[in-house]
Amino acid sequence: WRPAFLLSSVEGRQPTFSTSCARCSKNRRLRQKRVISERKLTRYFVDHRKVRVVGGHGGEGGRSFYSEPRKIFGGPDGGNGGDGGHVILKADQQTKSLSSVLPFYQGFHGERGGSKNCYGANGAYVYVKVPIGTLVKEEGKVVADLTQHGEEYVAAYGGAGGKGNRFFLSNENRAPTLFTPGEPGQERVLHLELKTTAHAGLVGFPNAGKSSLLRAISNAKPAVAAYPFTTLNPHVGIVHYQDYEQVAVADIPGLIKGAHQNRGLGMAFLRHIERCRFLLYVVDLSVSQPWIQLQDLKYELEQYERGLSERPCVVIGNKIDLAESKINLPLLKEQIDERVIALSALTGDNLEELFLHLRELYDSYVKTEQSRGQSPVKW
Repeated sequence: WRPAFLLSSVEGRQPTFSTSCARCSKNRRLRQKRVISERKLTRYFVDHRKVRVVGGHGGEGGRSFYSEPRKIFGGPDGGNGGDGGHVILKADQQTKSLSSVLPFYQGFHGERGGSKNCYGANGAYVYVKVPIGTLVKEEGKVVADLTQHGEEYVAAYGGAGGKGNRFFLSNENRAPTLFTPGEPGQERVLHLELKTTAHAGLVGFPNAGKSSLLRAISNAKPAVAAYPFTTLNPHVGIVHYQDYEQVAVADIPGLIKGAHQNRGLGMAFLRHIERCRFLLYVVDLSVSQPWIQLQDLKYELEQYERGLSERPCVVIGNKIDLAESKINLPLLKEQIDERVIALSALTGDNLEELFLHLRELYDSYVKTEQSRGQSPVKW
């Protein structure tokens, strides 16, 4: 006599475990799902995508003749074919990356024209959701800039439907048999480039505490660790105020000297600073001569784009909880003209001053945009 699970294993089948055995029933328990780390979830951030788009093919025209009892020669009644569907790029606030964009899209084809002068149905449109701040380029030229929620751009037009034989009826030809096929849809190869749209941008060298600061002031959860280049993808956190205003703060991956020459992470993330309306320079107060960091950061921004370092800004002296930082803080204020907010992202000291000044920068940006007759970016 052998147990059932031993017989099954000998015969090559899957073992049949007994529910009466304590050891076997323990093995049957469902294993708990492994928690996916944030690093695995965020490494698929994509800010470049090459897409081939083709509009739908137009339906061909119909060819038929009307006929009924006592009216044999009713004449041609073939309807026109339906138009092909467009491929449309649509900015969506819920989409944060170009990772969901496929490399190929094609609109639906139009249907063929029917008898009794019935037109063919038009092909349905294909909508492609892209993040806000997506730049559309064709052969190196910018053809669209989607900066508002719900903004659309027709990437490829569908082809026109063909003409039915009813269209060719004339006095000279009372029974035309000619009809035209539908036109092919437009075909294009587009390059999509994402530039993060945020009100404020956290700019600083690696390990300055940008990710920790974003965690402290918002619900964003960027990775934090004690080694450089912990953040490999831009993160956007939302700061909420009591009057329901929301300020978007972007954590730009750490820059190094020579970033404008594509060193380190390079220009891959320098372009995300272009969309920011004001900048938050994060400086590590625990290092010697922290004002040198600010000079190097402004130099890199200015080399990448002229005037980028002149935007409204504030200097945030992080790690004030350390003894070296308290010594360097008055020295930093003597060396620079910008306002310095000393705080600790780890302990939460003096975060209230940052919240107040961040709101002041946001209100001044809103007033400036309204005075120009433009609508400010809202989150």
